[in-house]
Amino acid sequence: MTEKALRLGTRRSRLALAQSGQIADAVRRVTGRDVELVEITTYGDTSREHLAQIGGTGVFVTALRDALLRGDVDFAVHSLKDLPTTQSDDLTLAAVPPREDPRDVLVARDGLTLPELGAATSGRPARIGTGSPRRMAQLNAYARSHGLTVDTVAIRGNVDTRIGYVRSGELDAVVLAAAGLHRLGRIGEVTDFLSVDTVLPAPGQGALAVECAAYNAELAAVLAELDDPFTRAAVTAERSLLAALEAGCSAPVGALADLLDDGHIVKEMRLRGVVGTTDGSTLVQLSTTGPVPETSDQALALGRELATEMLAKGAAGLMGERAL
Repeated sequence: MTEKALRLGTRRSRLALAQSGQIADAVRRVTGRDVELVEITTYGDTSREHLAQIGGTGVFVTALRDALLRGDVDFAVHSLKDLPTTQSDDLTLAAVPPREDPRDVLVARDGLTLPELGAATSGRPARIGTGSPRRMAQLNAYARSHGLTVDTVAIRGNVDTRIGYVRSGELDAVVLAAAGLHRLGRIGEVTDFLSVDTVLPAPGQGALAVECAAYNAELAAVLAELDDPFTRAAVTAERSLLAALEAGCSAPVGALADLLDDGHIVKEMRLRGVVGTTDGSTLVQLSTTGPVPETSDQALALGRELATEMLAKGAAGLMGERAL
């Protein structure tokens, strides 16, 4: 008898369906079973408020997690940066697959890069759209330090909506995640890949989370074949930093853990973090380096260590800034 298809819970957006489709293909290869996508609408999809106002944390995942706990779906795929940093006891993070490009990118009019954009608007600030206080803080700080004039504009909507603001001339540019455009096959529309030295990404950006109910140990073991240990260690450190700062995913916090190699032998992991006011006037940006974590506890400790240093430098006073 043919086994029943596995039900994968996903948000309805084109990007969510694209990334869930990629995971579905991987699960089919690993299990030999069919996988059907079950589309679920989340609060974050229907609310028209800005994410910083509705809290950000969990607004895109709660409905999917509820469906898991009810047994309506067998597993779910999330953008890892949308997950609350506290893991539910009733759910298992079964896999964190290899990470896509974590950088932010610019899609600007006339093929302009960020430096060109800031200098090309003849007397008026370049209007750059983003829904992220983290991006606003770092873009404004970059503009200040390079003598450029930009005006960061709060926007929401899917990739088509956001890029549409540029195509219509309403905005000069928008900032998006490289990973999403890669998964949608639209990376060719990027006019500038923003160096992580300019804009640190959100904790977990570019990574996906594959979650199932804790009681379903057999499925969790199968899904674990999709896990990438280095990606999991990196995002665990980044999210530990976010949690230790007691900040939600709508706070102006950037973090990136990457591996440092010595002649192709991976020796250490570097974790960088940034917190800033959205106007870019004040940033706390620090990094720490340690042995590549071999356990979750070691990755968590790396994040907490950097958070402690950042708080000592005044990071806590910057995270209350929610103005958009």
